[in-house]
Amino acid sequence: MLIKRASRVLGDIFFQRCFYLFLVLMFFVAVVSFVEPTPLGRIVIAAANALLVVAAVVSVGRTAISFVLAMLLAGPAIIYQWIALKTGDPHALLMSRWLAVALYALALGYLMRHVFQRTVMTADKLFGAASMYMLIGIFWAFLYALVDTYHPGSFTASGQALAPGFFDLVYFSFTVLTSTGFGDLAPLSRQARGICTIEQIVGALFLAILIARLAGVYPPGAQRNENATP
Repeated sequence: MLIKRASRVLGDIFFQRCFYLFLVLMFFVAVVSFVEPTPLGRIVIAAANALLVVAAVVSVGRTAISFVLAMLLAGPAIIYQWIALKTGDPHALLMSRWLAVALYALALGYLMRHVFQRTVMTADKLFGAASMYMLIGIFWAFLYALVDTYHPGSFTASGQALAPGFFDLVYFSFTVLTSTGFGDLAPLSRQARGICTIEQIVGALFLAILIARLAGVYPPGAQRNENATP
């Protein structure tokens, strides 16, 4: 079947799928953090986001169904993104963000299934866990962008209402996720505060569950047998 063959070919090319996703996520965060919000900078960030979308599809597409679902979301997301970049159409930008939210939610779901399944913890799963943590931050940045679109003035900087760019929202999302809280950018509306609270809870629970998963890789009986071995 053509779909299965395409998924298998991509899997062979990107054997350690989660490792490559982790690298792309690091690249994306670096691009968003250091590229100026100029017209050229927006093109660079759009290209980095398209690369992230491709990496997410490759990481998720381990079965025919997941590959098809990811492609159905990734294709229109990239198209709407470039339409918004070329024409400045706010509707196209909104659609691209909604599709990105859906794609990254799908990626998080499949990554969680891959990382927390009851099998041996491999290097690919460890990179998958790291990718999940970073993807949560980017996923929430898109949610904040949607909130600010529907409820303008949802964020404040130094006590004044602010219309943040996506650059600012990625930074804000990771300060919330890591419980850093510098206070230079803060949620103002009830909707933004609600989503911010959920991200704080998700970030803390993710680390706790991951530590519990790693601690439970070897059952106590196996550990006792290893210690008893001369």
